[in-house]
Amino acid sequence: MEPRVYRECWKNPHVIRGNRPIKAEMAHQLYVLQVLTFNLLEERMMTKMDPNDQSQRDIIFELRRIAFDGENDPTGTEKRKAMYTKDYKMLGFTNHVNPAMDFTQTPPGMLALDNMLYLAKVHQDTYIRIVLENSSREDKHECPFGRCAIELTRMLCEILQVGELPNEGCNDYHPMFFTHDRAWEEFFCVCIQLLNKTWKEMRATAEDFNKVMQVVREQITRALAMKPSSIDQLKNKLRGLNYSEILRLRQSERMSQDDFQSPPIIELRERIQPEILELIKQQRLNRLCEGSCFRKLGNRRRQEKFWFCRLSLNHKVLHYGDLDESPQGEVPFELLSDKIPVSDIKSVVTGKDCPHMKEKSALKQNKEVLELAFSVLYDPDETLNFVAPNKYEYCIWTDGLCALLGREMGSDLTRSDLDTLISMEMKLRLLDLENITIPEAPPPVPKEPSSYNFTYNYS
Repeated sequence: MEPRVYRECWKNPHVIRGNRPIKAEMAHQLYVLQVLTFNLLEERMMTKMDPNDQSQRDIIFELRRIAFDGENDPTGTEKRKAMYTKDYKMLGFTNHVNPAMDFTQTPPGMLALDNMLYLAKVHQDTYIRIVLENSSREDKHECPFGRCAIELTRMLCEILQVGELPNEGCNDYHPMFFTHDRAWEEFFCVCIQLLNKTWKEMRATAEDFNKVMQVVREQITRALAMKPSSIDQLKNKLRGLNYSEILRLRQSERMSQDDFQSPPIIELRERIQPEILELIKQQRLNRLCEGSCFRKLGNRRRQEKFWFCRLSLNHKVLHYGDLDESPQGEVPFELLSDKIPVSDIKSVVTGKDCPHMKEKSALKQNKEVLELAFSVLYDPDETLNFVAPNKYEYCIWTDGLCALLGREMGSDLTRSDLDTLISMEMKLRLLDLENITIPEAPPPVPKEPSSYNFTYNYS
C-alpha cells in the first residue's frame, strides 16, 4: 500500500467520513488497508489454547470472576472445583470441567477468548447482563454465551475474510472500521448482543443453535452491505433487521425468484391454495381429536392440577374433564365427564378478551400466559377457558376451533405452513420446467392436420 494513501487516511479522517465520493484508487487502497489490518488477527485466530498454560487459563478465571464476583470463593479444593464447573456451565462453555478445551480448535483459536475478555472488561455491564440473564433461565431457552462467542468469532472471521490476501481491483471496504481504534473488538461486542437478542426472538433452544447462527450471519451481512459509517450506525441498521424482518425479506426475495410473479404462476398458486388450506384444516382437526392436556390456573402453592380436552371423532362434541396428573398419551372419552356440543359454540376469543384474563388475579399473570390464553364461548352464556402449554398448541387449538366454526384460520403457524406447503407443491409441479422460461400468455393452438391417417408402429 502506498505510504501517501496510508497517511492521508489516518491523518485526515474526513477522507473516509466526508460527503465527497471517494475515487476508485483511494477506495482500493482503503480496501487493502482493511484486509491487511484484519490479517493482523490471523496469528491469534490460528493459535490453539494450551490447557496447561496458566497465563491462558487465568483469562478464563477472569471471565468467571467478572461474571460471578459477588459469590463466595470456597476454600476447599473439591468445593472450588465443583463450583467452577457449575459456573463454567452457566458461562455457556461446551466443556464444563476444562473450558480451555473449547479454544483448541482453529479458527477461531485464542481470538475468541480475546474477544470475550474485551467484552467482559470494556463492556462489563453488558457482559454480566448477558451471562446472568441466560444462566438464570430454566426453560431450555438459555443462550450459551461461551459457545456463541466462539462460533460468532469464527463467523466474523469468515465474513471479513481474515487471513486472505487482498484482491486486485476490489474496492469493497467498510468505513466504520476506520472510525475506532478497537473496531474489530467493538464489532464483536455489537454482534454478540445481536446474537443474544435474536436467540430470544426465535425462542431458540440448544437444538436450534445452527439456525440462530444462520439468521445472525444474514443479519450481519445485510447490515454490512448498507456500508454503515460508524459502529453506532451499525447498531441502528441491525436494530431494523430483527428476526421478523429477516423472515419478511426472505419471503419477499423468494417470491421474486423463479418467475413467481408471472400470471401463470399466480394462477397456479391461487388454484393450489384452497387444497393446501383444506389439508391444514384437516391436520388441525385431527390434532383436536387426539386432544391436549392443559394446566389449571390457580394458586402456585397448591398442587398443580391438569385437565384434558379433545374433539369427538365426528367433530360434533368437545369432551373435557379433570385429571390428577399429566397423561402420557390420549385420554379415553369415557374418562372425560363434561362435554360441549360444537353447535352451541358461539365464538372463540383470545388474549385480553378472555374472561379468565380479565379477573383481578389473572391480570398479574405474565405476558407469556396472556399470549397463550383463549376461551370458548357457548350457550347459554358459558365459557371454557384455556391456557395453552406453548405457542404451537395455542395455534393448533385456535385454528382448529375456528375451522369448526367455519371461520378463517389466522394464526402465525397457519401462515407459515401455508407458505411452506404451497412453495413445496409449486416446486414439485414445476420440477420439469426448471431453466425453461414460462411465457406470459399461453401458446396458440396449432391448426388441425390435413388428415388423421397417421400411426406409429412400435414393433
